[in-house]
Amino acid sequence: MREARGSGRAGLARPRPERGTPPAGVPVPRARRAQLHPGAWWLWALALGTAATRTTNPLLLALLITVSGYVVAVRRPHTPWARSYGSFVKLAAAVLLLRLAFAVFLGSPIPGTHTLFTLPEVPLPDWAQGIRLGGRVTAEGLTFALYDALRLAALLICVGAANALASPSRLLKSLPGALYELGVAVVVALTFAPNLIADVRRLRAARRLRGRPDKGVRGLVQVGLPVLEGALERSVSLAAAMDARGYGRTAEVPPAVRRTTAALTLGGLLGVCAGTYGLLTAEGGSYGLPVLLVGLASALAGLRLGGRRTLRTRYRPDPWDARAWLVSASGAAVAALLILAGSLDPGALRPGVVPLEPPTLPLWPAAAVLLGLLPAFVTPAPEAAPDPRKEPTT
Repeated sequence: MREARGSGRAGLARPRPERGTPPAGVPVPRARRAQLHPGAWWLWALALGTAATRTTNPLLLALLITVSGYVVAVRRPHTPWARSYGSFVKLAAAVLLLRLAFAVFLGSPIPGTHTLFTLPEVPLPDWAQGIRLGGRVTAEGLTFALYDALRLAALLICVGAANALASPSRLLKSLPGALYELGVAVVVALTFAPNLIADVRRLRAARRLRGRPDKGVRGLVQVGLPVLEGALERSVSLAAAMDARGYGRTAEVPPAVRRTTAALTLGGLLGVCAGTYGLLTAEGGSYGLPVLLVGLASALAGLRLGGRRTLRTRYRPDPWDARAWLVSASGAAVAALLILAGSLDPGALRPGVVPLEPPTLPLWPAAAVLLGLLPAFVTPAPEAAPDPRKEPTT
């Protein structure tokens, strides 16, 4: 009997599962296995935004916007925060129109000979030299403003693509421990716009169902107050949830570790700044890359040590698999190839406006931009949206 009892206990003994993995026999949800790491989406989008800052060619910028928009159209999940992409597109259009309006009413630093029209000019005092109100509006000035505004609009749309594709909560879970507090602040800021848009749509739909106006100044005021009230309630609930989960508590670490962490982080950030400055200047081309690499290594080591002060665990961490590497590499390839193209043929990426010439599409930089379409083919399609008319089954 003792042997049988002992063998029974031995048979019941099972190895403890690793942290972040489900218990044995519990399958991982298929939707979760199909999800891509949110950091890969952000790296891809920021790389496309970096590529957009390296050119003012409107054809290349339009191609970048089209590439990011197509990936969002085929891979955006059916979630409330993913609907913010349209708002970023509208913001980009508003920035474009505002920049053109400034060029019309405040003038442009680009001289031109093709006058489109002339506005009444307001005389200004001597201390406001260099600024004018009204006057002659040239085609060269408007073209320069259009190119410059289109670059900023492309950057905003790329950031909107990252907001629409990557889950903010999963991105926060993937951050290192040293950046957790900063990540919480950034995630709260990023989710403000999607939550605000969802509240406005919900309240406008409710007013339409009640037969009340939802447009105009009256509708805006009557919708704005409930949205503000909902934002305040959400802030109080978030603060209570963070306090209940022990947000802000830190672990005790030796003073030597704290000093080493501060020195590595500060030195690494200074090295990154010095290396970046060296890469951007002609004189620092020899030392820029080594200093940048040393600074990045030092900053990463400081973040690694700084994570010891944060008491947090991860439940089912998102894996960084081959698809995440492919998505990140596609965006990095677009940015690297456009930077290379800017150094080899700067005229193709930055067309001149004096004299005014139509822009041309460079072939191999355009082919490099098309590499950004790779996430549309290597990542899984999002789940179908649930049918609201279908009743839940029990």
